[in-house]
Amino acid sequence: MSVAGDKLTVEDLLSYPALQLTVKAGSSGLGRSVSWAHASELDDPTPWLLGAEVIMTTGLAMPRTAAGQRAYLERLDDAGVSALALSAQLHMPPLHDAFFRAAEERGMPVLEVPLAVPFIAVSQEVAASVQEDARHRLGAQLQVFGSLRWLVAENLDTPTLLRRLERLSGYDVYLCTPQGRPLLPGVPVPDPGVLPASVDAPPTVPGGFVLPVPAPGGPAGFLVAYEREGAQPAGLAVVQHIATVAALRVAMVRNERETLRREGAETLAELLQEVLDPEAARRRLARHAIEGDTVLIVVRRTTDEALLRCLQDHPHLLLTWGEDRYVLGAPQLADRIGELPDVAAGMSRPFLPGAALRVAQREALWAVSKAVESGRPVIRYGDDSMGRWLPDDPAVLTALVEHVLGAVLRYDEAHDSQLLVSARTWMERDRRTDAAAAALHIHPNTLTYRLRRFGALTDRDLASTGALAEVWLAIQAAGALGLTD
Repeated sequence: MSVAGDKLTVEDLLSYPALQLTVKAGSSGLGRSVSWAHASELDDPTPWLLGAEVIMTTGLAMPRTAAGQRAYLERLDDAGVSALALSAQLHMPPLHDAFFRAAEERGMPVLEVPLAVPFIAVSQEVAASVQEDARHRLGAQLQVFGSLRWLVAENLDTPTLLRRLERLSGYDVYLCTPQGRPLLPGVPVPDPGVLPASVDAPPTVPGGFVLPVPAPGGPAGFLVAYEREGAQPAGLAVVQHIATVAALRVAMVRNERETLRREGAETLAELLQEVLDPEAARRRLARHAIEGDTVLIVVRRTTDEALLRCLQDHPHLLLTWGEDRYVLGAPQLADRIGELPDVAAGMSRPFLPGAALRVAQREALWAVSKAVESGRPVIRYGDDSMGRWLPDDPAVLTALVEHVLGAVLRYDEAHDSQLLVSARTWMERDRRTDAAAAALHIHPNTLTYRLRRFGALTDRDLASTGALAEVWLAIQAAGALGLTD
């Protein structure tokens, strides 16, 4: 492997005969290093990239216009993508000169993959090379551990590794985050009272040691080692080695979790955009241990950090989309999310993995809007008695909204008015005009005028119980379709 700095490069991939790759443009960038190869049909996969990836596409993601193609390539290059690999034929649109000029200007390699070569073959070649490089780096790091090197070389799971280290060192070992939560799966946490106030505190405590577990940007947590009765403790130096091993384990676990998180976010994005067939979707979800009854949850009024901490150690996919956070997983996740402070979340009805998410997304968005309105932390679609009267078919809902509210929606759009919002607010407040006007920050006479105008456009008398029920159902249907704020 003729690589610069012991890194796999785009040029190395071209040298693999089995891949049969050819360069279409950007040959000046063949020295770029490659960390991964991934197929993506998203028009913008960059939120889920870490840099140095080879992005492979059959053409579904490729814009049709010259400007769009150039922007697509520049977006990938700005995100640090090593190369763009295009499948010959399949769905690839005609490529414009502007696209190739941009590749040449930026030194962004554009490769062509023959139709006979599956994308998985490229991924496997990259994965094999990256794994070889990772083994080399890991071996170099383990030199500092001396006699502990063999423990990591066996690729033991974390609890087994720590038990062997305990037997070797003569200490009982505990690990935790700076906040006292579990740091590594299967390893017990110490009494939080023993944790130091500062990473610079002396390491000695009665019966053992407390040491920070190093990590970029500050300690990942603390290791507490107590002398085990009947054993011969090996001293501080060995405990320091154990803290270093723990740091390595933390880095590996974080990397695995980040890889899964990134893959999960991209999978959820593709599911929402319906570019995955059901069988491929089921395989992807199984990799994330998502099987059986599954729900889609839309979460608002919380932070990414709080949500990730809440979902830790529970199989899920998480995608931030605008102001909303989409979570895919078991129905029990809603209970955990509901424990977050000030959260508002809406959950769809359960469905089988691999099913299309169009209906589930509509249900979750409708439910979260109800959670925001009611102040409840979690609303499950169907909890609201009115929701049970709404059909599942979006086409039927659309027809209902058009039949009852079509004229109002068009009037509001043409005149930038708020007839629909005014009527909905009035009904939500049990038709109390003063309360609704106060909520809308308008005079009661203005609200009365709007309600008369609403009734005229819908051709319905809001004093009639039947008309009122029909209008209310239509307003709920509009909300389920995302047509109201």
